Amino acid sequence: MTDHTTDPTRLTDLTARQLLAGYERGDFSPLDATRAVLDRIEVVQPLVNAFVRVDAEAALAQAEASTARWRGREPRGLLDGVPVSVKDIFLQRGSPTLRGSRTVRAGGAWDEDAPAVARLREHGAVLVGKTTTPEFGWKGVTDSPLSGVTRNPYDPSRTSGGSSGGSAAAVALGAGPLSIGTDGGGSVRIPASFCGIFGFKPTYGRVPLYPSSPFGTLAHAGPMTRDAADAALLMDVISGADWRDWSQLAPAPSLSAALTEGSAGAGGAAGGGGVKGLRIAYSPTFGNQVAVRPEVASAVRRAVGRLAELGAYIEEADPDITDPVEAFHTLWFSGAARLVEPFGAEQRELLDPGLREIVAAGERCSALDYLAAVDARMELGRRFGRFHESYNLLVTPTLPITAFEAGRETPRGSGQRRWTGWTPFTYPFNLTQQPAASVPCGVDGDGLPIGVQLVAARHADALVLRAAHALYESGAVPRLPAPG
Repeated sequence: MTDHTTDPTRLTDLTARQLLAGYERGDFSPLDATRAVLDRIEVVQPLVNAFVRVDAEAALAQAEASTARWRGREPRGLLDGVPVSVKDIFLQRGSPTLRGSRTVRAGGAWDEDAPAVARLREHGAVLVGKTTTPEFGWKGVTDSPLSGVTRNPYDPSRTSGGSSGGSAAAVALGAGPLSIGTDGGGSVRIPASFCGIFGFKPTYGRVPLYPSSPFGTLAHAGPMTRDAADAALLMDVISGADWRDWSQLAPAPSLSAALTEGSAGAGGAAGGGGVKGLRIAYSPTFGNQVAVRPEVASAVRRAVGRLAELGAYIEEADPDITDPVEAFHTLWFSGAARLVEPFGAEQRELLDPGLREIVAAGERCSALDYLAAVDARMELGRRFGRFHESYNLLVTPTLPITAFEAGRETPRGSGQRRWTGWTPFTYPFNLTQQPAASVPCGVDGDGLPIGVQLVAARHADALVLRAAHALYESGAVPRLPAPG
């Protein structure tokens, strides 16, 4: 593990695990760390617009309480005193959840936590603020009529990606080592790739959600962190059971423990930690269906080479699929239409124009169209299930491109109409509900981060995190120049 300074002026460089180790040793306190993060937010917020709300008073009060617990050698939970941000899609007690929309009123009690936020409180995390989202998380970039544009930490003229772009920018810039985002078509992995951090979409149901997403069972919640070990730690917290989500999965063993001692899961076992003995399929273009930028392809190929050096068996192999974008659009657009169904004409006029467009498309979908999309989804899941009978992991680029101009849904001149045109590697795995992660693997000629995606069979979350952790531990994940 790379050493970092423990000087309080550099606490924002540390991972959550390093902060916890420092608290244990008495090198610094949660109050020191929280003050450093709040100071950092003041610096970076004007540059990238990562936050919609920061409650410094509440965060410092939580940090003071945590500091007292650590001094008494009685920390509470796994994240006591660690600063965490929360995407403004999740309910958070005492803080309005406006979801990037001018249609949501800030008034009211706001007296309930989403399941993941409730688990963070139980484990002593310090909640520093709510991060930006496009309106209701509807697209793969982060801008909204309410909150404006969120920008890339490596080049503020570029997009952070989305829809969890605020969380990605915050983590990349040291404004807290942990954040939780949502991912309905890539919304954790897209900004993780564009911003050079680690993002993990667990198996659907592993992290309980409430209220349920208007996009149904496409929507997952997951960690956005500096590395895979921090993501596993955060998963051990936010995957705690909550009766409000009827579709949650049964509690699973610790993912932190599985980083070094888990089994390979689907497709056959490989003992011990790391990737030695794993059978990994490398699909650089989904069978020539995706045009991948050469610099992206080269960086991903190097990451695959490192997996081979670490003992994995690599085979270039493509899953037996065709682009499922039409089925995804039917489900996604129908969800958007259901979301705004109660809205009157005045409220609809307040919506992001692009969101209004997909709402109109969703309103044209019939029940038979929806059920046909469900059938296509089930067939896609069956094909990937068969694929993982032969391969433990699938490796692809996270995205075929790097970050483009901020404030746009698609790259200028691409001819693409919707954000799904440049995310062909991410949304299929929301349809199939498989665990998938984006790991930084390099930068392009403009210094913009590139991500490699690791995917496993449903329920094999530990395997994805274990393989990603092996890349970090081996030094295969490049240490990107500090942004901002």
